[in-house]
Amino acid sequence: MRLRRLTFGAAAIALAAVAAPAPAQADTPTVPPGHVTVEVVGANGSGCPAGTTSVAAAPDNTAFTVTYSDYLAQTGAGSGGTDFRKNCQLALRVHVPQGYTYAIARADYRGFASLQRGAFGQERAGYYFQGASQTARTTHQFNGPYGDNWQASDQTGYTDLVWAPCGETRNLNVNTELRVYAGSSSPQALNFMSMDSTDGSVNTVYHFEWKECPAA
Repeated sequence: MRLRRLTFGAAAIALAAVAAPAPAQADTPTVPPGHVTVEVVGANGSGCPAGTTSVAAAPDNTAFTVTYSDYLAQTGAGSGGTDFRKNCQLALRVHVPQGYTYAIARADYRGFASLQRGAFGQERAGYYFQGASQTARTTHQFNGPYGDNWQASDQTGYTDLVWAPCGETRNLNVNTELRVYAGSSSPQALNFMSMDSTDGSVNTVYHFEWKECPAA
């Protein structure tokens, strides 16, 4: 809350307090009671072969994680012609307590990249509810030389949130993509970017925003 400078005494302070409009705020943050579950009902794409993707909801109902174990794009050093691009579309079924709906307020993507000087990698992502138009896809680029864990976050303002329809079961479709380009680096040099984790230590986190549905 912005602090006001006090210069006119107690009477002026009281008058200002009455006259000043209350700042606009989003709905008070709400976390539903009960237990939220998330399950994969469909997985398609070269970045998520069958059996290589899992999801888990946070115990406090604030987020869920997606873990991949075979999601890696690469170029150079014997890579195949299509290995530079990997993608995955997940259809997720989110079971929420009755009387509540949700939106995705923030998504945190993580992985590891090894990029030579002149090479670069890109992570792209978007999501939409079944039967609705897709949200704008965002792109994050990482330029070589780079050899470390990477992280990219997409955050949506409250007024721009896309809410799941109340009282309906709609899949949440999540699209992700990794691309690696050799650029001006040596064609023989190996460049890669992953969004996978065989031990579950690296995962993508989707943060919920909740609100109560209107009374029937």
